[in-house]
Amino acid sequence: MWLNEAQHYLGDSNVGEQITAAVHQLLTDTGRGPVLVLGTLWPEYAHQYTALPIPGEPDPHSRVRELLAGRTLAVHDSFDAAALAAATALAEAGDHLLADALARAGDGRVAQDLAGAPELLRRYQQATPPARALLDAAIDARRLGVSLHLPKTFLTDAAIDYFTDTDYDQLTDDWAERAFAELAQPVHGKQAPLRHATPRPPRRPPAPAKSTASTPTGPGPVFRLADYLEQHGRRARRRLCPPASFWHAAHTHLTHPDDLTNLAEAAEDRHRLQWAHHLLHRAAEHGSTRALIRLARQQQEEAGDWDGAEVLYRQAVGLGDTSAFEGWPDFLAKEERARILEGTGDREAAVAIWDELAERGFVVAYNRIGQRHEEDGRRADAERFYRLGAEAGDPDAMQSLVFLLAEDRHFKEAAEWTERIAAIGDIYAYSRLAYRYEAAGDLTNAKVYFQKAVDAGLIDDYGDLVRLHLQEGDDEEAMRIHKESVEAGWTRVPMLVAEDAGDHAQADEHAFTAVDHGTVQPLRELLFRRLRQDSAHAGPLARKAIDAGLARIVLGIGIGDDSDSEHPQANAVLQEVLSDADEIDTPDPELW
Repeated sequence: MWLNEAQHYLGDSNVGEQITAAVHQLLTDTGRGPVLVLGTLWPEYAHQYTALPIPGEPDPHSRVRELLAGRTLAVHDSFDAAALAAATALAEAGDHLLADALARAGDGRVAQDLAGAPELLRRYQQATPPARALLDAAIDARRLGVSLHLPKTFLTDAAIDYFTDTDYDQLTDDWAERAFAELAQPVHGKQAPLRHATPRPPRRPPAPAKSTASTPTGPGPVFRLADYLEQHGRRARRRLCPPASFWHAAHTHLTHPDDLTNLAEAAEDRHRLQWAHHLLHRAAEHGSTRALIRLARQQQEEAGDWDGAEVLYRQAVGLGDTSAFEGWPDFLAKEERARILEGTGDREAAVAIWDELAERGFVVAYNRIGQRHEEDGRRADAERFYRLGAEAGDPDAMQSLVFLLAEDRHFKEAAEWTERIAAIGDIYAYSRLAYRYEAAGDLTNAKVYFQKAVDAGLIDDYGDLVRLHLQEGDDEEAMRIHKESVEAGWTRVPMLVAEDAGDHAQADEHAFTAVDHGTVQPLRELLFRRLRQDSAHAGPLARKAIDAGLARIVLGIGIGDDSDSEHPQANAVLQEVLSDADEIDTPDPELW
C-alpha cells in the first residue's frame, strides 16, 4: 500500500484516526500478510503527529503516534555514490530526463531536480511583487494549517499587506489576474509554482444529517502551491507572522472548519488574540468540533457557565457519531468542572465528581482518584487505582504508577511500564525515569535512560548526559557527547558563548536552531537572561519568538511584579511586546 504524502491520510481531522486504525489492523492481521505499507511524510508532520498533547487539551493523533512509533526512516537529501552510479547507467541507456537531471544536479540532489525544484525556487525568488505576494500568502496558509486547495478570493485579499508601500501604489487593476497567469506557467513542462486545481467531489453514501452546522460551499476557483515551494517556504518563513490582511482574508473567505480552527490556533500561538477569537467563532459556526470544545472550556473557565458549556459539548458530539460517544458531553462537562474545582481549592467537590466518573467507567478518573489517595498517604489504594487506569490504557495512570514504583525502588517494573508509555508516543517517559534513577543514586541506569531519550529525539537530554559524565570525571566522553549534541541541534553552549561575547544576533540564531530541532529550552533561557540583564535586547528576541508561533514561551516567563527593583523594566518590556503583537487592541493584562 502506497501512501504518497501520508499527512493527507493520517492527518485528516475527520477520518485520519480511522484510517490509522485500519492500517494498524492490516499490519497486525496475520491472516492477511505479507503486507508492506509505505508512505512519505515530511518531518514537520511527523513531529506534529508524535508530539504529546498539552495536558487538558484534545489528543487528535493518538493512533497515528502509536502507528509511527519506531517505524520512520529518514530519507537522505541527495543520492549517494551507488545511487548516482545506478542513475548514470540508466541515463546512458537512454533515459533522457534522468540524464538532464544528472547534468544539472552536481550535488546529488537528483530527486529535487526531477521535481523542478531549482527552477521553482528561481521563479519564487525572481517573481514580480504581485506574484511573490501571492506565493508568500499561499506558503503561510499551508504552513499554518490550511488545506491543499486555496481559494483565489482568499489569496487575492490575503496578499495585500505583503506588498511594500511602493509596490502597492504601482498595482494595476488587473494585477491579480496577471500574477496568477505568471505563476501558472510550468517549469520543465509539468510543475507550476501555483496552479489552478479541480478538487474531486466526495463520493460517500448518503447519511442522515447529524447537525445544523453549515456545510462549506464551493469557494470558486482554487489553486494549489507546488510541493517543493511549500517545503522551502516552511523553512524560509518559519519565524515570520502573516500580516493583518492574511487573517482578515481567512476570516472573510475560508469556510472549511478545520482550516479556520487551525488558523485560530496559529493566531493564538502568535498572540494575535483578537483574530484567534474571531476565527474560533467562525470555525464553530461552520461545524468545527475542536472549536466548539475550546469555546465550551472558555465558557467554564472564564464565565463559569456550566450549562452553556454543556450545550456546546453536545453540539460538538452531535457533529459526529453520537452512538460512539454515549454520555460523552456529560463526561466532558464534568471532567472540566472537576479540574476547575481542583484549581480553586474545592477538593471535596472535585473528588466527588471523579468518583462518579470512575463508577461510570471513564478510565481517566482512576488516575485522579489515585492521586487523591497518594496525597492522603494511602499508597496501597493509590497503586490500586493507578493500576486500574494503566491496565485500561490511560498513559497518565501509567506514569503515576511509574513514579510510585520508582519511589518504592521497584525499578524493574517501573522500566517495563516506561517502555509501554514510550511505545504509545510519550518518549519523555525515558527522561522522567532517568531522573528517578539519578535521585536514587543509580547514575549508570540514569545515563542509559537519558541516552534512550536522546535516541528517541529529545535533544534536551544531551545536557544531562554531559552533566553526569562530568560528575563522574569522564571528561573525554562528556566532550564527545557535547560535540555530538551541537551537531544534533542542542546549541545551548554556543548560544551562551555568543551572548557573553556580545554577539546577540548569533546567540539568537543558536537559540532558534535549537527550536528548529525540537527544543525551546535554550530560547527560554536566553530570553529570561536578557529580561534580567539586558532589556534592550530582550524585546526584539521576544518579538521574534511571538512571530515564530512561540507566544507561550514569552507568556510563561516569570519575572516578578512591576515593583521588583532588581528588574524594573522586565515586565514593561513583556507588556509592550505582547500588546504590540495583537493588531486590533491591547490584550487583557491577565493574559500576560
